[in-house]
Amino acid sequence: MIPDIFYVKRRTEEYPGTFTLHIKKKDDQPQTSFQPGQFNMLYAFGAGEVPISMSGAPHSTSVYIHTIRTVGLTTQALERLREGDQLGVRGPFGRGWPVEKTTGKTIVIIAGGLGLAPLRPLIYHLLSKNRDATDIHIFYGAKSQPEMLYSDELKNWAQQLTLQTSVDMATPGWQGNVGAVTSLLTTAKIDPENTIAFICGPEVMMRFAIQELIKKNLPRTSIYLSMERNMKCATGHCGHCQWGPTFICKDGPVFCYEEIHDWFHRTEV
Repeated sequence: MIPDIFYVKRRTEEYPGTFTLHIKKKDDQPQTSFQPGQFNMLYAFGAGEVPISMSGAPHSTSVYIHTIRTVGLTTQALERLREGDQLGVRGPFGRGWPVEKTTGKTIVIIAGGLGLAPLRPLIYHLLSKNRDATDIHIFYGAKSQPEMLYSDELKNWAQQLTLQTSVDMATPGWQGNVGAVTSLLTTAKIDPENTIAFICGPEVMMRFAIQELIKKNLPRTSIYLSMERNMKCATGHCGHCQWGPTFICKDGPVFCYEEIHDWFHRTEV
């Protein structure tokens, strides 16, 4: 699959080392729509290609939005892009969040650090459906307040739904919870018969989040998480992202916990 040529329409610095690109097709034609939870392969010319989750509104075809952390040569090259610069894009790929299963359910969203980015399209989708805000609960944790993504949106979401935040390390002026985001779950009231949970973040955080949800008797079939592995082809052919019997790029990145619980708790897989 040959990458399409896109250009950077807008670039936003989230915090040092993490940035958001708003990208558009070179010919200004509408992009392909996507499902919340899917990803694109972004190609930095002369550097390489990396999988990056969609982090914009799924119903918008004017731009793709990607929030990226600088961790290697390719993401460093993407970080140097400015408005008008070009990049290659393949996608969207993968299985997204099962939005069709949210109807009539109480929604629990648990995000750690950059894990909020793949969940953001899901939040946009839920808010676009004019749902009862009391049915949407977001638990978001970051290392510190300056490292929280989408600070302006967090303020808006706090006015529309239930949002609880936590930081690993408090900075001057922080008056919220200090500790892992999973500590917020210990006192959360969850109806296991009418709740569906979506989790994204570091794997260790997701493990502890799942443990808390299981303690509250939430069925494994009602827990969904987004996994991350090294991807190259994004179509399940190269084998780089094989995880047990599955390929993260093709069978995921979103999985129901019931599908993968045996593999999820194995080390070095």
